[in-house]
Amino acid sequence: MNEALRDLGDYLEAAIGNDLLAVDIAYDQLNLHVNRDAITKVLTFLRDDQNCQFKQLVDLTAVDHPDQAERFVVVYNLLSLKLNHRIRVKLTTDERTPVASVWGTFSSAIWLERETWDMFGIFFADHPDLRRILTDYGFEGHPLRKDFPLTGFKEVRYDEEQKRVVYEPVKLTQEFRRFDFMSPWEGMLHLPGDEKAPATSKQEEGGA
Repeated sequence: MNEALRDLGDYLEAAIGNDLLAVDIAYDQLNLHVNRDAITKVLTFLRDDQNCQFKQLVDLTAVDHPDQAERFVVVYNLLSLKLNHRIRVKLTTDERTPVASVWGTFSSAIWLERETWDMFGIFFADHPDLRRILTDYGFEGHPLRKDFPLTGFKEVRYDEEQKRVVYEPVKLTQEFRRFDFMSPWEGMLHLPGDEKAPATSKQEEGGA
C-alpha cells in the first residue's frame, strides 16, 4: 500500500508542480499540502485526472492551531472508488483570509463549508449560501476554535411564564456544588451512598 501511495505522491509532485508544497504519508494515507490559492485547481485535477479519479469529497473540516500565524488547517478528504484510494489535501489560512469555495468542483462542499464556517469562522469566498448550519441564529463566536470558552457566552432555555425561548448570559452557580476528587477505589471502606442500601443478614449479625 505505501509503495502505491509513494508512486502516486511522486506522480502528483510532477503533475501539480509549485502548487504542491509538501507530500507525506501518515496512517496509510497520502497527504498533500497545497498552496491556498490553488485549491480549486488542485481538487479539479484530482477529480478529473485518469490516474487519480478522486470523484468524491467525503469530508471537509479544519484544525485550529492558535499559536501559529495561519492558525487554521483546512482539510479535504477525497475518495477514489475506481482506484480504491483515499487522499487528504491540506491548506493553511488565518482568521481574515478567505479560502476559495470548491462547491463548483464538489457540490457536497456547500454543506461542508457551511459547517466549517459555523464551527471555525473560516470564510469561503464565492460560496452561494454561507450561513450557519449547526448553531442558532445570532450565535456569537465559533465553538471549535481553541480560544472559545467551554461554557459559551449565552444559554438558551424555554421560559414557562413568557411562553417563549429566552437567551441569557451564562451563569455558573457554585454555591451548591461539591467537588470530591478522591478515588472511590482507594483508601475507602465504603462507597458514598452505601448507607442507603439495606443491610445484609451478615451485617446485621455483625452489628448484633
